[in-house]
Amino acid sequence: MPSPLIEISNLSKTYTMGPKSLDVLKGLTLSVNQGDFLAIMGPSGSGKSTLLNILGCLDRPTGGKYILDESDVSHASDDALSAIRSRIFGFVFQSFNLIYNLNVYDNVSMPFLYAKSSKTIIHEKTLKAIEDVGLSERIHHNPYELSGGEMQRVAIARALVNQPKIILADEPTGNLDSVTGAAIMEIIEKLNSSGTSIILVTHDKNIALTAQKILTLKDGKFI
Repeated sequence: MPSPLIEISNLSKTYTMGPKSLDVLKGLTLSVNQGDFLAIMGPSGSGKSTLLNILGCLDRPTGGKYILDESDVSHASDDALSAIRSRIFGFVFQSFNLIYNLNVYDNVSMPFLYAKSSKTIIHEKTLKAIEDVGLSERIHHNPYELSGGEMQRVAIARALVNQPKIILADEPTGNLDSVTGAAIMEIIEKLNSSGTSIILVTHDKNIALTAQKILTLKDGKFI
């Protein structure tokens, strides 16, 4: 049986501000296999985004262990975490995080900025990712010329262009109407059906129900 892609045990995160400390995550244990689709729910301030940042190697835990793709990354260096992020993860955020003075093509190809791949391979992968989200006809448009749903499609294309093992999505439909949000979730479900693991944070129970498994965080603990 293959090892879990993600395995955290007794994971904690504490922020210290002068004499005060805030325990945001409290002894979490979680296992995610290749191809899983996991939704994380919970009220604001429950620790969802903090957990997603740690899982995506954007932050480090204060305590506990984090095994990612069979490597302990709990105390990895900044350079090591950066290399891991580019190899394993694709990120999709509620606010899209696009560069507004770059067109669709240039935004999607951003993950290759420091890559050693040939220009031909980068070009082919970028076009394929844009095609996969149905934006081939908008390839030379800038974000301010696109709808919210189209901007989120660009963000998804950017997340998948490196063919990551895991997509981390933080409220990916939060700024979209229900019809557009449903179309975005169809793309995410299609990615999952092709073998990509999905970990999604959402406040929307209908969105969460598309996942194979739902976990709820409250006061830094799974309930």
